[in-house]
Amino acid sequence: MILEKDFLIENHSITIDNGSFEWSSPSNIALVKYWGKKENQIPANPSISFTLNNCKTITKLSFIKKENNNDFSFDLLFEGKPKEDFKPKIKKFFERIEVYCPFLKEFHFTIDTQNTFPHSSGIASSASGMAALAMNIMSLEKALNPSISEEYFYEKASFLARLGSGSACRSVKGSVVVWGTHAEIPESSNLFGVEFPSTIHQNFNNYQDTILLVDKGEKQVSSTVGHDLMHNHPYANRRFEQAHENLSKIKVVLENGNLDEFIKIVESEALTLHAMMMTSMPYFILMKPNTLEIINKIWKFRSENNIPVCFTLDAGANVHVLYPENKKEIILQFIKDELVGYCQNGQYICDEIGNGSQLN
Repeated sequence: MILEKDFLIENHSITIDNGSFEWSSPSNIALVKYWGKKENQIPANPSISFTLNNCKTITKLSFIKKENNNDFSFDLLFEGKPKEDFKPKIKKFFERIEVYCPFLKEFHFTIDTQNTFPHSSGIASSASGMAALAMNIMSLEKALNPSISEEYFYEKASFLARLGSGSACRSVKGSVVVWGTHAEIPESSNLFGVEFPSTIHQNFNNYQDTILLVDKGEKQVSSTVGHDLMHNHPYANRRFEQAHENLSKIKVVLENGNLDEFIKIVESEALTLHAMMMTSMPYFILMKPNTLEIINKIWKFRSENNIPVCFTLDAGANVHVLYPENKKEIILQFIKDELVGYCQNGQYICDEIGNGSQLN
């Protein structure tokens, strides 16, 4: 069993004056949701997610050795322009991971990052963003210590990403990722995400996720605040048990390809996530009227056409429409005919299962 102390490193003997790396990391969409966390970004319950392919953050990390090691030093560019309001989050991230990456104060960094999707829109931009940054930091660590193994590289990258944004640990490696200890997945860990250990049924090959952008604005309640409201939540403990139960169920479904069961679990999880928000104190609602209109349209379409299409939601108003690749043509036509009118400016993003972070 891997412990946090296993990611501590000795002083490195190799010195590097300057260089750069560039990684792209995808967003992910949880099927079984994590909501509520303990100290140090430890999840209150396990989760499992599809890694996306097109919705990603591309981050270039340039570094140059500096004279003193007194403090962190970095410039942050978002889509090529300085972005001062992102800097406190990055500094906090560096502070959290310094004990595991003591070389950070030796360099001045330029972090140049961009998304292929709208920032803070309910598509997990913090997940892809922190994952991409963690991948770059691990590339620097490997340059300083070339002996580290590939397995250690990816486990520590996921571990570091988690300290920036919990769900970011699910954006490092694999098409289906489990985060959080679960009795039926021996490799699972609260410290980092692991690839789903079983062979995934062919029904889920290239599974599609069309994201309907109902509201691209900033959420009125951040995910961090929402997670904190699970402390002393009247239904928290039963919810955490339910997540374990649903992870057991969806493990079987991903192996046997039962799409009817998949739909039940995934939609129930989405609605339960939002039920937790509505029953916290203070209570809040992130769904919009158009979110509900879309859900009802999907239910009606599925009932009338007997096509395995379903929805899931993250902590926001946008709707992820999930369906098999062989139904792509008919579902996209349905979206254009009946759902696009509920999207902000008619916008939606077509995505599908991907494979995790890539070195560019």
